[in-house]
Amino acid sequence: MITILGAGVAGLCAATALAERGMSLRVVDSGAEGAGASWLAGGMLAPLVEAESAPAEVAQLGASAADWWAARVPGVARRGTLVVAPPRDRAEFDRFAARTTGHERIGPERIAALEPDLAGRFATALHYPDEAHLDPRIALSALAEGLRRRGVHIRYDTQTDPDRAEIDCRGLAARDALPGLRAVRGEMLLLRCPEVTLSRPVRLLHPRFPVYVVPRGNGLYMVGATMVETDKPGPITLRSAMELMGAAFALHPAFAEAAIVETGSGLRPAWPDNMPRISKARGRLHLNGLYRHGFLTAPALAEQLADTFAPTRTGVWRCG
Repeated sequence: MITILGAGVAGLCAATALAERGMSLRVVDSGAEGAGASWLAGGMLAPLVEAESAPAEVAQLGASAADWWAARVPGVARRGTLVVAPPRDRAEFDRFAARTTGHERIGPERIAALEPDLAGRFATALHYPDEAHLDPRIALSALAEGLRRRGVHIRYDTQTDPDRAEIDCRGLAARDALPGLRAVRGEMLLLRCPEVTLSRPVRLLHPRFPVYVVPRGNGLYMVGATMVETDKPGPITLRSAMELMGAAFALHPAFAEAAIVETGSGLRPAWPDNMPRISKARGRLHLNGLYRHGFLTAPALAEQLADTFAPTRTGVWRCG
């Protein structure tokens, strides 16, 4: 029986990859179900857009993410990504275009055809037609349910000695074994605005951090996310709330009347180079450092992790 610590996106993807190979395992999480940074994620499967600032390896890891998720969870929408910018940020827009591939530069008519509510609001946009998005909460719940159907026990609010586990996906809680991890705080809003009807993620270029608006369906939109180098937990800050609200309003004035359904903040684990990795420390494997690319990179890393396990002739599983 393999024990996996952590039931966020890393832990559940790792458990799924292992369970699909017939391995006996359990998942243990010290927190409550529906808590943690994964629950607050944007859910954008956008390797081409992320290549603007992320290492090339992130795009490579995320190239097949949409297919992996679509084969296991409902609601993966393959409608691409739009990147827009106010006129004053045209230089930033051109820089973004030069640093990414897989897009088409489109004008007002094409923007209006893709997203009628943005008609007349932007003179140009970048359309990345091959990208996708999902609702992280639906996806995580679906993975957990799939694991339970395979007989995998998932226990929340449970403390387990890490040294008795084979796989550690605890994020920042694993810094006792991985001292190089740092925290990057991300904050988000969940807005209800049925007056706006967007069908795909829209990224609004911002001078300090990328702001994206992701449709969740039924008039709900996730707006995120800040990147603050801090270990400080707690509620969203006033500065971040104002910036995220301002970005939503800049995208469409109707967001001014949106109901704020939820605010949230989470601490995302990152290595100094912002690259996720599988490592070994204190006798167990660690899948960690997913930074702001959890749903994009976790599937490929989970499959790599599963590749490190192989059956012995006696039928006992060992780490290869």
